[in-house]
Amino acid sequence: MKKSNALTETNKLALNRLENFDKDRGCFACGLNNPIGLKMEFYSDGQTVFSWLTVPQNLCGWRNIIHGGIITTIMDEAMSWTAHHLIKKLILTKTINVQFLHPLYVEKRIQVEGRVALINGEREAELTALIINDSGKKCAQATGTFALLKPKTARRMGVIDETIIRNFEQHIEMSNSTQ
Repeated sequence: MKKSNALTETNKLALNRLENFDKDRGCFACGLNNPIGLKMEFYSDGQTVFSWLTVPQNLCGWRNIIHGGIITTIMDEAMSWTAHHLIKKLILTKTINVQFLHPLYVEKRIQVEGRVALINGEREAELTALIINDSGKKCAQATGTFALLKPKTARRMGVIDETIIRNFEQHIEMSNSTQ
């Protein structure tokens, strides 16, 4: 069994903690105020976005295996944060393709990683995600195609709440001023 060269959670102190620009905090995946959510927090080294989490028992599929929909949600969220923080765009998921390689278990610590695979011009990007189990084994991977939206476009389309767009604009302004 080949282990991934995954960054361990103990090394996350060397990473930049990413801020959530959505002040509502109600998202199922990353909302810290969602009582039944995953409460994902994200970190980055500038190339990869990382998160570590333990999925609770109530989100299992068969017995103690994490439900495939939850695994997909985790990877979609990692790819979304990758787009927000590394490409600095608002996004909408267009497609996601998931491969379940090995079972992932509830109540076990997992690591998720998101990366930019390809930017297809101003309007689209391909991103990847993978999940590594507590033994360092790659257990799931995904590729996704994401629509990249400028705040002006998101407003015109009416697909993202105005408060979120304003928060994102402020977040990008702050991150650009610290570089």
